[in-house]
Amino acid sequence: MVNDGIRAREVRLIDQNGEQLGVKTRNEAIDIASRVNLDVVLVAPNAKPPVARIMDYGKYRFEQQKKDKETRKKQKVINVKEVRLSPTIDEHDFNTKLRNGRKFLEKGDKVKASIRFKGRAITHKEIGQRVLNRFAEECKDVSTIESRPKMDGRSMFLILAPINEK
Repeated sequence: MVNDGIRAREVRLIDQNGEQLGVKTRNEAIDIASRVNLDVVLVAPNAKPPVARIMDYGKYRFEQQKKDKETRKKQKVINVKEVRLSPTIDEHDFNTKLRNGRKFLEKGDKVKASIRFKGRAITHKEIGQRVLNRFAEECKDVSTIESRPKMDGRSMFLILAPINEK
């Protein structure tokens, strides 16, 4: 809220140097700000009375946008990559999937290792669980287990998160 957009009758006013000017009416605050060619900006609208500050609103918005841009730049987007295994997976196929999973983890992505049970294979869930546990064990040096192997319909999955190096 700026200048005429302020709805409160009275505001606690702070000048451009950070000094308290006391409780003023909205119109008095706008007059004081216009004398020094600045704006009245509502800083704490929920306070009683609301707190307003005399400042250059354009410059304030520019600084806020710069801060927002910096925080967005520092954010890290974490993707979840999926590696699909089967309960009867062969050694070479397992090693290939393991290599892919490790590559994803080293890049900083989470890995969801899943096993889809087909037909009667669902009666032997322990075989699938062994495969997933082995996968997690092989990736232990570059990841931590975020969720243990669990069933969801006809598939079983576990999620591995990369180890943060900070």
